[in-house]
Order: sequence, then structure tokens, then C-alpha cells
Amino acid sequence: MEHTVQKSFKKFLVVWFGQLISMIGIGLTAFSLGVYAFEKTNTATSVALITLFTFLPNILLRPIGGVLADRFDRRTMMIIGDLGSAAGLIFILSIMLTGDIQLWHIYVGVAFSSVFSALQSPAYKASATDLLDKDQFSKGSGLVQLAESSKFLFSPIIAGILLSITTIEVILVINILTFLVAILAVLVIRKSMKVEREDREGKNWITDIQEGWREVVTNKGVLLLVVIISLVTFYLGFLETLIGPMLLSFTDAKTLGTFQSVSAIGMLISSLCIGIFTITKRYASVLVMGLILCGLSFSLLGISTNIYFIIFAGFLFLSSLPFVNMSADVLVRNNIANDKQGRVWGIIGILSQLGFIIAYSLAGFLADHVFNPLLMEGGALASSVGQIIGTGPGRGIAFLFIIAGLFVILIAIITSRLKMIKSLEQSPDITAPSDVGGLAHD
Repeated sequence: MEHTVQKSFKKFLVVWFGQLISMIGIGLTAFSLGVYAFEKTNTATSVALITLFTFLPNILLRPIGGVLADRFDRRTMMIIGDLGSAAGLIFILSIMLTGDIQLWHIYVGVAFSSVFSALQSPAYKASATDLLDKDQFSKGSGLVQLAESSKFLFSPIIAGILLSITTIEVILVINILTFLVAILAVLVIRKSMKVEREDREGKNWITDIQEGWREVVTNKGVLLLVVIISLVTFYLGFLETLIGPMLLSFTDAKTLGTFQSVSAIGMLISSLCIGIFTITKRYASVLVMGLILCGLSFSLLGISTNIYFIIFAGFLFLSSLPFVNMSADVLVRNNIANDKQGRVWGIIGILSQLGFIIAYSLAGFLADHVFNPLLMEGGALASSVGQIIGTGPGRGIAFLFIIAGLFVILIAIITSRLKMIKSLEQSPDITAPSDVGGLAHD
């Protein structure tokens, strides 16, 4: 396979900017649909189901998206993915305009968008490697995290304000338009980039997926890293799904939006620091420190109902995530050949996100039927744990956050003792195209 992409940080920035705008739009819709579902049902389960249907197809189909990213032009796959994601929102919008929207309509629409997101995500991940030199990986990762942070920094507060002055239909239209911006950004750089892909006509998709699987499992360090991240995402899935119901139990949507946006300044600052000050070593140590701060702040979110304290904990939590994500991202990129990265990111996508899927499936049930009842007035833990963190609606979710955060800290401590994770920093540069199977090992 001949790889002819010209490395260009400027072209990466064009694609990144399009993704930044679309991320803001996605955040607007995610926040608004969550508030809409909670106000309709007053249960965490409805919010959790929207989150589950938003991510489940994406994760399950990501290996196929990874295969397509290696078989076809990655920019074309990004365009198709964004178009399909917009179509899912158009479906929800059209039903809403009829005035007869049901929750299952929303589930279907977000699931449809999620299917096409599975095409876009591995292609975008692999395209970053196409466009960046090795010493730019951490800087590029920082900017990617900055775009991700926009969902939490700008979207919630904008959505909270928009919901008070307009309708959710208008927010859906805005999100659809942001997808068009992302598509335009890809089109701008697509003509100037030509990539000759390996001729894979004689190989079926199953074979390609198996090759991606082998690339992951034959590098024990990468596989162990993926397992660790999957364990962490299991606990983070509870936070992502239940932070809204916890806060909405004693405040309103505008305050929730303000909390998410203000606390996301931490992610913004961390992402900017990573993007400006290039990190070139000690990724394993950065990963461990990031996980410790992540777990500590996670637990702090459940200690109090004081909104300022919760914002402080949210600031710490979101400031830790870019360092965790950047470290894991670079350690994988430095140990996987570029011509296999589409397939590998697809496999890693499903393995590392399994924790999210399990958490999304369990979160609503655990919140409504297990943890919240424990800390209601007269609940089993009301006279013990309740004396510390309070009792009433949402305090069971807070207790779940405390437990989850402590487990994340435990994972960080175990990770710091694993030599195979540290060994990933010493792997040779294999991001150039390779015609041989397997990965370089220490």
C-alpha cells in the first residue's frame, strides 16, 4: 500500500474546526432531549435510554466503520457519517412538528444518527494520523479534546437559554446546520488530498475486522490499556447519564446548563494547555495522575447539594479528562501502524466503550429502584450515609457517584503498577505504513 497524504497541520485545523462546530450542535441536542425526557417522565430511566440509544449503535458498528475507513477515502466516510447523523435529527424534527411525538420516536431518531456516527468516528480518528506528524499527536489530541469540551462548555448554557426563549425544534434545526458546516470543512480539504489505499478486493469485511482485532490483542500493552479505559468508562457512564437527573431533582434546566458550561472551563483550560505545550514523554504517568484527579472529583460531586461546590468538583473532573484521553490516544497511535488504524480504532472503539454501554443500560434502574430509595426519608441508608450527604430526591445518585469515584482511584493505583503500560512509551515509531502483520514489540 502506498500512502501519499501530505502531512499538514493547517488541513487538520480545517477539519477540526468543522468538528468543533458540529460538537457544539450535538451538545445542544443531547442536553435538550435529556431535559425534555426528564420533564415528560420525571424518571432517570427515560434519560438513560436516550443516552443508550445514542451510543449503542455507534459502539457496536464501529468495527465496521473502521474497516470502511481503511478501504475507502476517510474524508468521504466522514461526509456520509455526518449526512446520516443529520438525517436522524430530521426524523425527530419532522415528528415533533406534527405534534404527536413519543419517546420511542426520539429513541429511533438518535439510534439512526448513531449508526452513521459509527462511520464518521473511526474515519476522523484515522484522518488525524494522516494529517499529523508524530510530534504533533499530543497537540492534535489536545485540540480534539477542546472540540469535545465544547459540548460541555458552550452547548449546555446555550441550550439552557434557548429552551427558555424558544423551542426544542429550533435547537434541532441548529444542530442539523452544524453538521453541514462539518461537511463543508471536509470538502474544503478533500480535493487537495489524495490517498492510494491498499487493494482489498479479495478480502471480506470479517477478515478485515479480524486483522484489526489481532493488531490489538497481539500488543499486550495496548490490550491492557483498552481494558483499563473500558473499566473507567463503566463508571463514567453513570455520571454522564445521571448528572442531569441528580441536579434536576433540586434545581432547573438553566442551572444545570450553567453548571455544565462553567465546570467545563476546566476541560477547556486542560485542552488548551495540551494543545499549546506539546507533551512528548511520560504519557503513562500523565494517565495515572489524570485518573486519580478524575476519581477524586467524581466522588466530590456527590458530597454536597451546594451548587458552587458541585461546580468546583465538575471543574476538577472535566479538567482531568483531556489528560486521560490524550495519554491513552497517543500511546495507541505510537503502537499501531497507520495503514491499520481505521480497523484498530474501530475495534478499540467497541472494546473501550463497552463500559459505557453497560452503565447506560443499568443507570436508570439503579438510580430509580436501588440507590435513590436507599436515601429517601426512611430509606435503609437515610440514618447513616444520609446524615453525611443528605436525603431526598437525587441523593441516591450522589451516593452512586461517590462509590464510582473511589473505584476510579483504585484503577489508577493499579495502573501505576503495571509495567506493560509504561512499556508502551518505549515502542518504536510505527505510524508509517506497514505491509507486514502484527505490531512492533519492545
